[in-house]
Amino acid sequence: MSSPPAIPLSTAYASMDLSRGTLEDPYVFPTKYLPKMMKDDNKIPLVLVACGSFSPITYLHLRMFEMAQDHFNERNEYELLTGYYSPVSDAYMKEGLAEAKDRVKMCQLAVETTSNWLMVDSWEPRQTTYQRTAIVLDHFDHELNSVGGGIMTSTGEKRKIRIMLLAGGDLIASFGHPGVWAPNDVSLSFYKRHRLPLLQLHHIVGYYGCVIVERTSTDVYGFLLSHDILYQHRVSRFAMDG
Repeated sequence: MSSPPAIPLSTAYASMDLSRGTLEDPYVFPTKYLPKMMKDDNKIPLVLVACGSFSPITYLHLRMFEMAQDHFNERNEYELLTGYYSPVSDAYMKEGLAEAKDRVKMCQLAVETTSNWLMVDSWEPRQTTYQRTAIVLDHFDHELNSVGGGIMTSTGEKRKIRIMLLAGGDLIASFGHPGVWAPNDVSLSFYKRHRLPLLQLHHIVGYYGCVIVERTSTDVYGFLLSHDILYQHRVSRFAMDG
């Protein structure tokens, strides 16, 4: 039940200006619902992160976290501490995309009225350029483990928090679209939509891990078995029926 080996922050994230932003308030990493101490030292502390446009946030976006919570509560390996929404920045430039400040506010209102354990992080929507999902996860790793020092156990030691991407089965299945994941040629439309170039897949599903909510129209299990990278890192991902 050990966490993955420590690796340095990606060069891209480490070189970014973390104070840069487009939202009016100064950036503060949210920790309101992040516990100070683990309930069960025998488990691995876990935080889930959902990336997306959230324009607007929907019931299904909220339900996805609740399903993940039920999944981990029924098992003994991980202790789910909290979950975060990370809306994309205005640089995403999707047609009809609401302004970042409005999407962040919508997400905040949604979690404040429906949840006592979810939060919204505004670091990604503050950025003026596209942020790949791997970079966003590096950001959470930095805030939770480098800055925050992980989480306290009952013995007083600090333990590293495991971070995983929470995603729908339709996004995962799109990894297999012909030509999309050619090593040196990632289509612009896919890059803008999912921000997951091929070389980032190993970093995401191998080092962090991925929690997949399977939707009725998507054969996630079949795809996981057929995709080389996802199958290679099958220990680091979990699929749930939605």
